Amino acid sequence: MSFASERYRLAAEQASTVARALPYLRRYAGATIVVKYGGHAMGDDVLAASFGRDIAALKQVGINPVVVHGGGPQINTMLKRLAIQSTFVEGLRVTDEAMVEVVEMVLAGSVNKQVTSLITRAGALAVGICGKDGGLIRARKLTRMIRDPDSNIERALDLGFVGEPAQIDIRVIHALTGAGLIPVIAPVGIGDDGQTYNINADTAASAIAAALQAHRLLMLTDVPGVLDANKELMPELTVAQVEAGIASGVITGGMIPKVENCVAAVRGGVKGATILDGRVEHACLLELFTEGGVGTMILG
Repeated sequence: MSFASERYRLAAEQASTVARALPYLRRYAGATIVVKYGGHAMGDDVLAASFGRDIAALKQVGINPVVVHGGGPQINTMLKRLAIQSTFVEGLRVTDEAMVEVVEMVLAGSVNKQVTSLITRAGALAVGICGKDGGLIRARKLTRMIRDPDSNIERALDLGFVGEPAQIDIRVIHALTGAGLIPVIAPVGIGDDGQTYNINADTAASAIAAALQAHRLLMLTDVPGVLDANKELMPELTVAQVEAGIASGVITGGMIPKVENCVAAVRGGVKGATILDGRVEHACLLELFTEGGVGTMILG
């Protein structure tokens, strides 16, 4: 094949890709998309750079992305460096006063600025904030009840300074998006008494998406999505099907809180919440701009 022919073939492929994406570009023009960024994708340099380019691309085609990020591995690394022992109960980090300072330092500091830099280097303007800025995430202490398997008695868990969103004030987000900026949010909230709370990133993303009445919530994880009993991906689930899947034992373990956060977002007004594999390059673009997407979308 000649050089000219190869150039024509590549140009034709690019034109075809754009043509196939056009209906989706129109669908999401001006829409707010909340993306929860975390898991393996954060620790892989190639995937991280790709994520930054994808978020920048969403902004450049007229979509308003809002990024909420985690940072569990980075927190673990810093705690280990400082010789602070970390414990988990029911998958949640028990956070004492010393630990919450480290959590805030890592999430609202180094991790937040790294994610912001990824997007800015890709050509968009991103601004890093945390839930304490502008009173974005008003938090309350998270309470969890567990049942003793022997006595069948329930007792409350004290997780320390672990919180959950009580109220989302979206004015600071609107101020940033209205100025053409991409908000990158660390899930650290503030209580009515001024106390700092560590908030699960999935939970924060769900609450922010609902408060914004976002068109879509994308939850990047380390799995392809929700799997059925035969370990096959389920491309779409209703809220009722999610509840049935949990009750039957098809949806188990760490996937339960993820789908519950998606359900909460959908019930809060988000049109669709998708769990997808952040280990796949361009996962966000593939989900939004291809027929059927690549993850599991949860609808009302």
